[in-house]
Amino acid sequence: MTWLFDRRRSIIATATILIVIVAMLMPFPMAASAPQIHTIEMSARTFAFEPSTLTVQKGDTVTIHLESLDAQHGLFIDGYDVDIHAEPGKSALVTFITDKEGKFKFRCSVTCGALHPFMIGELTVAPDFPFARAVVATMVASLGATGFFWKKEIKRET
Repeated sequence: MTWLFDRRRSIIATATILIVIVAMLMPFPMAASAPQIHTIEMSARTFAFEPSTLTVQKGDTVTIHLESLDAQHGLFIDGYDVDIHAEPGKSALVTFITDKEGKFKFRCSVTCGALHPFMIGELTVAPDFPFARAVVATMVASLGATGFFWKKEIKRET
């Protein structure tokens, strides 16, 4: 039981815990994953988009293929220069780069009926920091645990 109170192990445990806390809370920039290309098939029908939520990373190239299933619909994304219109049988296509982080509402830009104002969705553009922070914290915790449980071999002369 005295090995739990060993000074070296106490220092290693304390340092590991502090480094993990700093890695999880400190707002330092970490390299996010490389920009990706997303092609999204989106359908618009009376008062709904499918899918109604989109999540991408900052710097990704997004292509939206909008298809109307019943009447003329539009797609306008707040914060981006995106406004396309699709009619039944005639789809619309737009490509843009997600250069701003945050949550952006998208809505139908063509009046399509009484519930038209409720035809909305959300685009989330986020950096990939939570995953990178979790990887760093896991690596630090693993190294700290290895150091904590490492036992020195005692050589005895006979």
